[in-house]
Amino acid sequence: MAVIPEWVPVTPTAAITRFKVLTVNTHKGFTALNRRFILPELREAVRGVAADVVFLQEVHGTHEHHPRRYSNWPSMPQYEFLADSIWPQFAYGRNAVYPHGDHGNALLSKFQIIRYDNLDISQSGHESRGLLHCVLRLPGTGQEVHAICVHLGLREVHRQQQLKLLAQRVAEIPGDAPLIVAGDFNDWRQQADLSHSGLQEVFVQAHGKPARTFPARLPLLPLDRIYVRNLKVHHAQVLTARPWSHLSDHAPLSVEIEL
Repeated sequence: MAVIPEWVPVTPTAAITRFKVLTVNTHKGFTALNRRFILPELREAVRGVAADVVFLQEVHGTHEHHPRRYSNWPSMPQYEFLADSIWPQFAYGRNAVYPHGDHGNALLSKFQIIRYDNLDISQSGHESRGLLHCVLRLPGTGQEVHAICVHLGLREVHRQQQLKLLAQRVAEIPGDAPLIVAGDFNDWRQQADLSHSGLQEVFVQAHGKPARTFPARLPLLPLDRIYVRNLKVHHAQVLTARPWSHLSDHAPLSVEIEL
């Protein structure tokens, strides 16, 4: 795992035992069908949630062509633009690489990221996918929390193989360690079962079934998930109202986490 340098600034806070998590597929900063570039609006919406830890899928690290097409394209990677002055710590896992750029998963945190690792779970000959595994240190308590940002494939057979790789990574984490797994599972058939890894899906726990998140304007399919282990959850929500209904193609999920 890569280690974050100690000199990276972290927002000073009192002891933390409860915090908010947000997960959103940013669709590379574009609305559905790539009709409009809306990354600045998306940044304001993400800020408005006041989450402490943000799981992002489909964020650009670099892109050579878009800065010439869009006058408001940021001069920095999209995840840094989204983090800006709110989340002093961030990690990026580059999944897809092409001649003109790259994209992947990212995690933004108000807490120290003490180390991170990006696991390639791509299936041969198909779309590039990854698991970004970060370890956070909460202020005051010094408690370490594992956070895995997920983006699984579109085909069921690939997702099942990727879920096995996810389960293997979870098995490497100490059984008593707090763990959050969140992201875009593309699991509209609801076949993703992580209960054997001791993980509970927060919306199944709170409401009896996964949250519908796609398409954002009229959510019908439960593609996105938040799983936890050794943590309590409160106020699990699907963010479907404006502006979220007109940003990206997935509705974000948020939940409050308690140690």
